[in-house]
Amino acid sequence: MLSVRPKVAELTFQLYGRSLHPELFQIHKSQVVERSGYSAKIDITSAGHVVTWRYAGLTLTEVAASAQHPLPQRRRLLAYKLRGERTDRVECRGGIVYQTSFQLEAVAPEVFWTFQQELALDSLRRGLLHRFDASGRMALGALSYVNVETRNRSMLVQAFHTFPDDYAIVKSQSLFELPH
Repeated sequence: MLSVRPKVAELTFQLYGRSLHPELFQIHKSQVVERSGYSAKIDITSAGHVVTWRYAGLTLTEVAASAQHPLPQRRRLLAYKLRGERTDRVECRGGIVYQTSFQLEAVAPEVFWTFQQELALDSLRRGLLHRFDASGRMALGALSYVNVETRNRSMLVQAFHTFPDDYAIVKSQSLFELPH
């Protein structure tokens, strides 16, 4: 199956207060983490990623996807087009806090290719990586890299998605925190 990215201009970043059906996404790589009463499933998808985090009956689902991708409206807590930089925070019941920052950065071709090589090297030591097929215009395809760091009271997710046709990089960092 050919796995090529959508256009970078079509991307959205969303947070839901519920889980989403896995059938909604074309999943390329997955990882499950469990620690201190919380669990999470991290998926690299065709357009970006899905993080489904659970703790004490609460579910938060972060999605980086194409705006063309049909996703539900129900219990959507955040929804942004992936442009420029943005930071946001959501306080949930029971004192759980979700914080995120993300940015879309267009860079010079040489910076782009160096960054993409560094991502591939980092993935040899840790994290989750998927290499996409080339779009035809570029010889090399896009990469998605997600690194998860767990602590007893928090989980940090760093995601990087490259778009060679546009020399663009999507970077996001999200923190899921348990109550103190």
